[in-house]
Amino acid sequence: MKYILGIDIGTTNTKAVAFDLQGRPVAQANSTYPFISAHKGYHELDPRVLFVAVTEVMKSVLEITASEQLAGICFSSAMHGLIAVDEKGHPLTNMITWADLRSSEYAMRIKYSDLGHRLYERTGAPVHPMSPLCKLMWMKDHQPEIFKSAHKFISIKEYVFFHFFGEFIVDHSVASSTGLFDIYDLHWNAEALQVAGIDESRLSKPVKTTYVMSGLAENYAAMFGIDRLTPIIAGASDGCLAHIGSNAFDEGDVSLTIGTSGAVRMMIDRPASDPKQRIFNYVLTEKLYLSGGALNNGGNVMQWFAKNFLKKDFTSGDEFDDFVTEACAIPAGSDGLIFLPYIYGERAPVWDAEARGIFFGVSSIHTRAHFMRAIMEGISFALYEILTTLEETIGAVNNIYASGGFIRSRKWVALLADVLGKKILVTQAEDSSAAGAAMLGMMSIGVITDIREMRSFFTVKETYEPDMKDRGIYMSNYAVYSTLYSKFKELK
Repeated sequence: MKYILGIDIGTTNTKAVAFDLQGRPVAQANSTYPFISAHKGYHELDPRVLFVAVTEVMKSVLEITASEQLAGICFSSAMHGLIAVDEKGHPLTNMITWADLRSSEYAMRIKYSDLGHRLYERTGAPVHPMSPLCKLMWMKDHQPEIFKSAHKFISIKEYVFFHFFGEFIVDHSVASSTGLFDIYDLHWNAEALQVAGIDESRLSKPVKTTYVMSGLAENYAAMFGIDRLTPIIAGASDGCLAHIGSNAFDEGDVSLTIGTSGAVRMMIDRPASDPKQRIFNYVLTEKLYLSGGALNNGGNVMQWFAKNFLKKDFTSGDEFDDFVTEACAIPAGSDGLIFLPYIYGERAPVWDAEARGIFFGVSSIHTRAHFMRAIMEGISFALYEILTTLEETIGAVNNIYASGGFIRSRKWVALLADVLGKKILVTQAEDSSAAGAAMLGMMSIGVITDIREMRSFFTVKETYEPDMKDRGIYMSNYAVYSTLYSKFKELK
C-alpha cells in the first residue's frame, strides 16, 4: 500500500500523519512544545526544539509504516514566523511567531498610509505585527547587530529544509504571508524590501508549493530509514492546506477552523482586493489563492478563562467538554451579556494588535456560566464578521466545512451554525493541515492532476443545520457586538 506523509509544523505542536493514496489516515505522531515569552507581548519558539519535534514525529510514523511504500513527504507550517540565521543555518534568534506583538508601533506607523495600502494591494498581507515585514523593521532598530550580521531571515519550514538539503528555499504560500512577497508576480516585492531594510539576497529562493526536492542529507535519510531520493515537497502554509484538507473546493465553499486561534477562508482564482484591508490573500498554487481572515482569539480565550477563573486547564478533552457543557446550560444570547474577544489583540477584521476584550452588559443575573457562554458566542461573532466580509468582497457562501479541535464538541458546532445562519459540514477530524499537505503532495508527484479531484477523498461525517429561532437572538446581540470595537478603541 503506497502512502504519503503530511507534516504540519504548528505553533503548539508538530504532527505527522501518513495517508494512503485514497486519503485515508494510516498512522500518526504528535509532539508538543512550550512557547517563550521573555517580555510582555513577546511570543517565541526555539527553532532547534521545533526541528527535533519534526524529526521525532517523522521517525515515529516511518518506523510503523513500510518505508519502501513511501511515495513522498509534504510540509505544512504556521505562517509569519521569523528566524535570523547565519550562513550555516544556525539560529541567531528564536523564532518570533505570529502571536508576537513587539512590532505594533511599526505596524501602526504605516498601516493607514498610502504606503501601507500599496503594500497590502501587492503582497496580499494586511499590515500587522504578525508580519515579518514589521518584525524586520523592529529588529533593525532594536537588535541592530543581529540584523546586520544575519545571513538570512527565514521561517521554520525553511530552517528544516536547509538542514535537510543545504539550501534556503521558501514556498510561495509561506512567502505570501510575510508582507514582503508580490502575490501577482510571485517574487519578493522591491518596495516592501526597502521598507524592511534588506534586499532579496537575505531571503530564501521562492519556489512553487508543488516544488519537489530530492537528495536528502545522508544522516537524515539514515535516521528516517528512507531512500535519499524520496520526493519531499515544499508544500504550503497551514491555513491554505487546512482549507483543502477540509473539502472546501467548490465556488462558495468556506473552510472554518477553531484551534488555538481561528480562521475563515475561501479559495479563489485571483486575489480579492478589499479597500478596507480586512482580509488576506495568500498563494496556494500559481492559479489558486486563499482569501479570508484569521483570529488571534479562539480556543486560547477559553483556556485563558478556565485557567484564571476556573483554576483549570484543557490538559484533557474532558475539561474542554465540561466548559462547553456548563456554558451551554445558559440560553442563547447569554441573557444579554456580550463579549468582544480581543484578549490577545486581534487580526481580522480590525488588524489591531492593541485591541482589547470587553464584557458588555454585565448585570447581577450573570453567573460564571453566562461568562463562559458569552465567550463562545463572542468567538463565533468574530468568525461571523469575517464571513460577512468575504461575502461582501467575493460572493455568497454556500457550504461551511469545519475543522480544528472545536469540532470535538457537537454543542459548540451547533451554536456556531446558529450564529452563522448556515449549514456546517464536518469531514476531517483535527488533521486538516496535514491532510491538505498530503493531498498537495499527491498532486506534486502525479497521483492526481488537480486539487479538486481530492473531493472524492472525503465523506461528510456530520451536518449541522442552523436553528433560526436562536439565530434571531444572536443577531440582536451581534448588532451591539459589531459596534463595540469602534466605540471603545480610543479608550484602551
